[in-house]
Amino acid sequence: MSEKTTAQDGTSDTNADTTEKTTTNGIAKAAPASSLSAKERDEIATLPYEEARDRLIQSVQALEAGGLNLDQSMRQWELGEALAKRAQTLLSEVRAKLDAAQAQQESSADTAGTQSNLD
Repeated sequence: MSEKTTAQDGTSDTNADTTEKTTTNGIAKAAPASSLSAKERDEIATLPYEEARDRLIQSVQALEAGGLNLDQSMRQWELGEALAKRAQTLLSEVRAKLDAAQAQQESSADTAGTQSNLD
């Protein structure tokens, strides 16, 4: 679906509707449009923590520096959100592993250094 609009300078512009339809329990709802492509989202989903963090810092710095137009600002914000989500997911995974290791250590601490530990 396209919508024709008139810009302030009098020229016309055709904008494609970039919202996607998703279905939940048979009810269609519009997903928000995103300036990030599926390829970019897939790339972000595979980044290691340090790279996601560094790219997030760059995105925040670009926003803080100013001088971006609205579309550029929105793109940086969306990029930052995706990068922050990736970094948080990785941190949560590490936290879960540490918690599991700590629980394992605590459960084996009762028998550490005893004859039953050597059997």
